[in-house]
Amino acid sequence: MKDNFSGHSSDYAKFRPEYPAEVYTFLKENLSGSDCAWDCGTGNGQVASRLADFFNLVEATDISQPQLKNAIQKNAIHYSLQPAEKVNFPDAVFDLVICGQSVHWFDFAAFFSEATRCLKKGGLLALMGYGLIRGNQAFNQVMDHFYNNIIGPYWDPERRHLDNEYQDIPFPFEEIPAPKLDLSLKWDITHLLGYLRTWSAVKHYEKAHGKDPVQIVEKDLRNSFENLGSVKFPIILRAGRA
Repeated sequence: MKDNFSGHSSDYAKFRPEYPAEVYTFLKENLSGSDCAWDCGTGNGQVASRLADFFNLVEATDISQPQLKNAIQKNAIHYSLQPAEKVNFPDAVFDLVICGQSVHWFDFAAFFSEATRCLKKGGLLALMGYGLIRGNQAFNQVMDHFYNNIIGPYWDPERRHLDNEYQDIPFPFEEIPAPKLDLSLKWDITHLLGYLRTWSAVKHYEKAHGKDPVQIVEKDLRNSFENLGSVKFPIILRAGRA
């Protein structure tokens, strides 16, 4: 598992979007129990925090100590520094294993083996993520140019799994049909620019060139964003039973 986010964990916590309430409604409707969940690749604990509202215990793991240091604290959440592919949890303990914007970084075979081992019979596995930010036509044109042409060569190969909505990864579970969802947010331009600067490809570009690539499109982004009421993220969601 790669760690692309330790170096800007506080910005990640500040600017990354959360998942819509409909995601958690879907999860609750398909759970066979709500005793214990594993949020794998928890980052700053966004998902763990929401799970703590209806689980007795949430085990939240990540390989980034800075991310865990900046994570949301709740009594029901226990954070630990562990890789997705090998954890110290007992067999058949979790009602839910969930990954938010993280599974594409994992060794699939090793992680799914651990998830299967740790899930209770009939337990739920959920893979979540979000696609490229969308707005109006002018905004999308600027964003597509930035995403594909300016920082395109600096995306890790694993990014393609998000672009393909996790449909190209192995899924050794009995799949449950998931709803098609979007997340709409009212952001100002400062939040948008801050969010873009959390992208791993932006950090790779900065390291290679010594300058911020967001500045290349900032003027065009500001112009296209001026009359934009909100931005939208397409939600990626796959779920299945052990």
